[in-house]
Amino acid sequence: MVPTFLQRASCALTIQIVMSTVVLSDNFEVVIPQDIREALHLEAGETLRVFLSEGRVELVPDRPVQAMRGFLRGMNTDIERDEDRL
Repeated sequence: MVPTFLQRASCALTIQIVMSTVVLSDNFEVVIPQDIREALHLEAGETLRVFLSEGRVELVPDRPVQAMRGFLRGMNTDIERDEDRL
């Protein structure tokens, strides 16, 4: 099973999408593929948030806000603003 890598640009950020297929076990468990675990730096026992969104299941690592510090570093903030806005 070879994951498909897609690249797309959004604003000044590049987003890498990794897709894999997993099987739901009899106990309703899934194993997150190794390439995805490594890309997200997931560790055993880590907490994930589970969302149902538009007919799909999304797993999001539950990380403290401090871990997000600096993740937008380098993002282009030069946008046109209305004259009455700061």
